[in-house]
Amino acid sequence: MTTSLESSTWEPTEHSGEHGRLDAAQVNALPDSAFAFPQSRKEPITDATHVRSALARFNQVTEVSDAERDLAFANIKKAARHFNIEMRETDWRQLGRGGKSNGRRNAR
Repeated sequence: MTTSLESSTWEPTEHSGEHGRLDAAQVNALPDSAFAFPQSRKEPITDATHVRSALARFNQVTEVSDAERDLAFANIKKAARHFNIEMRETDWRQLGRGGKSNGRRNAR
């Protein structure tokens, strides 16, 4: 299944692009639309580093349905485009093959 960006709920936040680790208060203050998995508020994607982290940890997220994974992948794709990160994967089922990235780089 190819995931459409049209189904994405991700939106940049006022702090999008600011680099660094988010503390618990910052994560709690984020809107649901700032997360790859908005229903469970897992994997915040507020900058390029967090996009890469969400991709790397995608298969480690538990207790989510395939529909939630479809949405999360669409959210990550939209955030990756926003932060100029090239993704070769076209479906979340392609993530995690071979243990290494299938090719992600910053297009900047």
